Amino acid sequence: MSLRSLRILLSLACLMASAVASAAEPVAQVRVAFDRNGVVSTRAEGMADLATGRKVTADDPVRVASISKLVTSIGVMRLVEAGQLDLDADVSTYLGWPLRHPQHPDRPITLRLLLSHRSSLTDAAGYYATPLGQPLKTVLDDPKAWDDAHAPGTHFRYTNLNFPLVAMAMENVTGERFDLLMRRLVLEPLKLDACFNWESCDAATATRAVVLYRDRAPVRDENRTGKPACAVVVEDGADCNLAHWKAGENGALFSPQGGLRISANGLAKIGRLLLNHGEVDGMRLLKPASVDAMVVPQWTFDGGNGVTHEEDTGGGQHQAFFCRYGLAVQTLATPTTGCGDDPFGDGVARVGHSGDAYGLRSGLWIDRKAGTGVVYFATDAGGSRGGTHSAFSLVEEALAAGTAR
Repeated sequence: MSLRSLRILLSLACLMASAVASAAEPVAQVRVAFDRNGVVSTRAEGMADLATGRKVTADDPVRVASISKLVTSIGVMRLVEAGQLDLDADVSTYLGWPLRHPQHPDRPITLRLLLSHRSSLTDAAGYYATPLGQPLKTVLDDPKAWDDAHAPGTHFRYTNLNFPLVAMAMENVTGERFDLLMRRLVLEPLKLDACFNWESCDAATATRAVVLYRDRAPVRDENRTGKPACAVVVEDGADCNLAHWKAGENGALFSPQGGLRISANGLAKIGRLLLNHGEVDGMRLLKPASVDAMVVPQWTFDGGNGVTHEEDTGGGQHQAFFCRYGLAVQTLATPTTGCGDDPFGDGVARVGHSGDAYGLRSGLWIDRKAGTGVVYFATDAGGSRGGTHSAFSLVEEALAAGTAR
């Protein structure tokens, strides 16, 4: 082979390697750092919408995945403060039918157990595809919905199904649809332009959505002309008529476990609310004791008392992803052998929540002692390599530390 041919081949190889590296980069990355008083730095790179070339900003709404659980928990605590819910009451009282593990019928399941993923429920029977007009209760009749090996309260198992049940309890005690209830309890008081599953957002907000991608193919929220025609799951051929909604029938409709659309700046305000013990910008939403109740771990990994990753996305990890969990709040940097829950790599016990769905990775983390926090997300990041020092992905470690390109 001639020297010229070798150079051509090397150039082609470099171009191909560059293209592969580029394809592996997230489509969008946003990071917002804040303290108790406000935002202190913002970084936004990439595209909110590849097809139109619209650049991402920290004000664009994005489906933040499981950070939604933390925000749902804030709504729960508002109802607890109002005396409408009790964290330790049998949740069957609020559902209107008995929620019981088939093998442990004498053990009540409470909101505390649902919020902390110790209910003994699993996601194996499904939940999110239950259509409008169908009762979610039928999912609980499937034996696969239950962890046969563990009684309620004895084991941690991260289960999305817990949160539609929480939403059903919230709906039954208020008579309000979950998305509208969360708007009243949390989003409007905080002046947040946000919503669960788009229905209660306006069309202009929806058109600014950050599109979610897998391998550059859009999978969620291409809302260029406004809100989706239907914000909930319906049966094939059925009308999307929300007049058919019934309180407490199907808490999965508005995705309390993952369907919150909110901007990075909006999430930063949620973080500041927690940093300020339930108050932000002069408005008190929660009592300090309620914030404390949310963040105190209800479960700590001891080497064998829980499933330490989300089962549909986290298998094969050598380190534990979940090691401490409160009422829909994770605590990081657990000093237990086998724990990899420190994407920052500094040993600080931050609290907040992670998100992972439809190619997006997200995080909201606060250091209550230092009075600082960070929000981040990256789209089309599902293929990111594993992190260098934690069970989080490499892109999450970079966003946490502020070193992402």
